[in-house]
Amino acid sequence: MKILLLGEYSNVHATLALGLRELGHTVTVASNGDFWKGYSRDIDLARRAGIMGGVSFAFRLAKALTDFRGYDIVQLINPMFLEIKSEKLFYIYKYLRRHNRHLVLGAFGMDWYWVHTNTYNKPLRYSDFNIGDSVRQNPDAIKERKDWLNTPKEQLNKYIANDCDGIVAGLYEYWVCYHPVFPGKTTFIPFPIQMPLTEADCQFSKPLKLFIGINKSRDAYKGTDIMLRAAEAIVKNYPGRVTLHKAMSVPFCTYQKMMDGSDAILDQLYSYTPSMNPLLAMSKGIICIGGGEPENYAIIHEDELHPIVNVTPSYESVYAQLESLVLHPECIAKLKRDSVRYVRKHHDYLKVARQYATFYQQLTKL
Repeated sequence: MKILLLGEYSNVHATLALGLRELGHTVTVASNGDFWKGYSRDIDLARRAGIMGGVSFAFRLAKALTDFRGYDIVQLINPMFLEIKSEKLFYIYKYLRRHNRHLVLGAFGMDWYWVHTNTYNKPLRYSDFNIGDSVRQNPDAIKERKDWLNTPKEQLNKYIANDCDGIVAGLYEYWVCYHPVFPGKTTFIPFPIQMPLTEADCQFSKPLKLFIGINKSRDAYKGTDIMLRAAEAIVKNYPGRVTLHKAMSVPFCTYQKMMDGSDAILDQLYSYTPSMNPLLAMSKGIICIGGGEPENYAIIHEDELHPIVNVTPSYESVYAQLESLVLHPECIAKLKRDSVRYVRKHHDYLKVARQYATFYQQLTKL
């Protein structure tokens, strides 16, 4: 098949492309590299600041559109798959629809179904937008609701979701928002991870080495502010037994190197499931402290391997789980080994690419 992966979130499309190519498919990745993260792509659609940056982007986009024809599958990372206003994306989506066989929408992150469902229906016990029956009022959540609810972005998302041929959800949380509305076209496929070339060192020697990545503009929204506070308290209360390494809004290649050698990563307090960054860490034998709810294991039919140290969204929960690791170091090596096994079993990029290829082939037969 000839496949265009348009847009990027956290290396999903770049990694998926590697697997699909190894399976013999022709794949083009066109994206902005997910802003400052700088992920790999074949066609650079990054928009630089300033008037000249806008002119350069418009020229490159116009040129790229002439090449965005004749694909068997075009997969969009999100309804906002390019750095232009949603009103203009309507026309580009319709252009892609006219000139390609099948279009797939990715349910991988922020969109109207994610915002609206968790603000009003609340199928999750907690999320970026609710804690139980309470709607979160932190500035980022308020901003995203204003951005997506009763706006052109909402109209665009609904139009694409209804018009496209298939919807792929990469996490349980996104699946539960889309599947009830589009049961006939929504499928769940885990995120793809390219396993490290060398086997992870899953041994443990003190001190416990913690790692946390911080996006300063979204730390309260993702809960890294609470996780950081708990980790710093553990370091203070157990001197010499714990260290903490912080990465502050760095490019992906730097982020990867900074996490190497860690024993555990703290990531996304309000998540049910590990996303791309903690999965990458797990592939390196680094324990994920974050989302490991029963629903995460159920959707991938995993009854035995439960290596994620699950936390609920509170300082007390994070502190208690960190303290348990400090006080029970005999558990750490096994959790590290099981983390590698878990990613290899469910997220290996070739296995995931085969699942995508099967899904795409089913669409081409319709």
